[in-house]
Amino acid sequence: MDNINCDFSPMKKNLENGIKHIIHLLESNLQVLSNQNYCVLGSLENIKNELNTIESTAASYYLNCYLSSFTDTYNDLSSTVQHLSKLKHGALIIVERGDSIETIIQKGTTIGAMVTPKLLGSIFYPGNPLHDGAVLIRGNVVVSAANVLPLTNKVFEGRKLGTRHRAALGISEQSDALALVVSEETGKISLALNGNLYPINTTQPIIF
Repeated sequence: MDNINCDFSPMKKNLENGIKHIIHLLESNLQVLSNQNYCVLGSLENIKNELNTIESTAASYYLNCYLSSFTDTYNDLSSTVQHLSKLKHGALIIVERGDSIETIIQKGTTIGAMVTPKLLGSIFYPGNPLHDGAVLIRGNVVVSAANVLPLTNKVFEGRKLGTRHRAALGISEQSDALALVVSEETGKISLALNGNLYPINTTQPIIF
């Protein structure tokens, strides 16, 4: 991710502690590696799982950092995607940053209303005609909904991405926009930025 300057202290502290713990576990394994009676495979598996958790926590932290730089409604956006995640309501939200994406997308229905959890929740409610496309947010405003985005051509070995995730990656490859995705199959939240997809930790609340 890009170099940024922000500080959401509680989450940053959790991230620091997690990284320090991983370092401690790695050093412990290194010390016992010469012991033929000790197999580090089980411990390495645990370390891998903890790394996945740390990556998710880091993505949550940086999500807040990036959103807070381009919209005052980052708290509403974070709480909205967590609520949609619990309900397993699929969603795709694009936050425009420096690059205009008007010429990249197929524009859907104009909204022109302030960002609120209630509005976003209603748009992505199953059965709503607008829920399948992407919502475009510029500043603090929901510009439009049901937008069609370019799809990525990336192939992920052993992993099949749905249309929402491919669209999130596609727009992040062609612009500096940030994309939030909620999977309707699993409820998991992902962040797409600069052509990469990052998991967002939903096992603990996002703290500001």
